[in-house]
Amino acid sequence: MVIQKEKKSCGQVVEEWKEFVWNPRTHQFMGRTGTSWAFILLFYLIFYGFLTAMFSLTMWVMLQTVSDHTPKYQDRLATPGLMIRPKTENLDVIVNVSDTESWDQHVQKLNKFLEPYNDSIQAQKNDVCRPGRYYEQPDNGVLNYPKRACQFNRTQLGDCSGIGDPTHYGYSTGQPCVFIKMNRVINFYAGANQSMNVTCAGKRDEDAENLGHFVMFPANGNIDLMYFPYYGKKFHVNYTQPLVAVKFLNVTPNVEVNVECRINAANIATDDERDKFAGRVAFKLRINKT
Repeated sequence: MVIQKEKKSCGQVVEEWKEFVWNPRTHQFMGRTGTSWAFILLFYLIFYGFLTAMFSLTMWVMLQTVSDHTPKYQDRLATPGLMIRPKTENLDVIVNVSDTESWDQHVQKLNKFLEPYNDSIQAQKNDVCRPGRYYEQPDNGVLNYPKRACQFNRTQLGDCSGIGDPTHYGYSTGQPCVFIKMNRVINFYAGANQSMNVTCAGKRDEDAENLGHFVMFPANGNIDLMYFPYYGKKFHVNYTQPLVAVKFLNVTPNVEVNVECRINAANIATDDERDKFAGRVAFKLRINKT
């Protein structure tokens, strides 16, 4: 025999819900007395307070092992890479000589990039260093901060300095300057106490033919040892990276040329096929003329 359950009316359901939320006879709120709710809240307060304290203690202990000035792990930055300026998407330097807007953006970027290299600013902030040797500034048990930096004057860039240059770094005449810089690696002694320089060439035979002649500033693309080591952004406040400027004199017009520049240094490998930017940079150069 099946016993049918009595169907409750809407009013009865509402009353049961009201009684569940607050039962005036037992003084229970949602099925629990005030004392029961107090114990539950106290438990979770202690539990989450303990988790917060444990997390804070762990973070504090970890931060005691981290320096504010030097990264703890630098294994992925063992070999510095090279980059170019002006900075463009996909490392493409495209110049349309007859279209001012096509190269004016490059000129504006270079003006801003080279401003800290002005001779007056360098003389005010940085030291005249002895060439051919590292500019070491050890702490010797006492924090030596901030570190001094060596001057790299804009005039060292010769025809690519942009100072009083009506050709706008050569972009208005189809003889553009491209600047090569080496990425910063803290406490890295580039060159292993030997001279180093940057060289550029076309990636393939046809690129070499279309690239034509070029000149480099400083001469031979030299990078002096005195700009190393780099001690980090917080220590080396006024550090300015050494640059190499490449002025391309007669690139074959209306042809895309693949260029690769490398740093020649005893302790910088440039043949790692897994890292295309280790000690080198490749970019595309195109000079459009009508």
